[in-house]
Amino acid sequence: MQSLYIFAGILVAVAAQEYIQPYIMVDRYPDWYISRSQNEHLRLRRQLSVNKNGDVTLAHGSPNDKVFGTLGSRGESAFGKLGYQHNFINDNRGKLTGTAYGSRVLSPYGNSNHLGGRVDWASKHTSASLDVSKQMHGPTAIQAAAGGRWPVGRNGEISAQGTYDRIGRMQDYGGRLGYTYRF
Repeated sequence: MQSLYIFAGILVAVAAQEYIQPYIMVDRYPDWYISRSQNEHLRLRRQLSVNKNGDVTLAHGSPNDKVFGTLGSRGESAFGKLGYQHNFINDNRGKLTGTAYGSRVLSPYGNSNHLGGRVDWASKHTSASLDVSKQMHGPTAIQAAAGGRWPVGRNGEISAQGTYDRIGRMQDYGGRLGYTYRF
């Protein structure tokens, strides 16, 4: 019986060897490959890291797009997060970024799924964000915030901020207005 396992192992090893047919020219490239610029064939940079808790994080993307995710565990629970971020505007008008994300948690106390989306706006003097998320078979959460600061004179500054949070039927909102003067 052992000789049968050894024979099967040798057969798999021989079949897995790389075989290059001698009549095929290896350095011949298709015309479309040669005609394109070299920069089009460069791979995008991937970032894969492991933190001290053992969570594996991936960030992959280009200047305008980014895919990110994390896999990890805490005690008896395991979780996974995945998201996609896109920069719509990034110029002298400001920066507008949209994000879609989701997460899954497996636990002996119950499993949960979250889906959500976020839009962020930031310019020289103002910023705003809107985050809408939904727990599957649970409540929808909405978080909105906006604020701005404007210079007054050489050393003064007026700032205004507002927030709104809602989870299910519970609502919370707030505002703040301030004047700062630096001596």
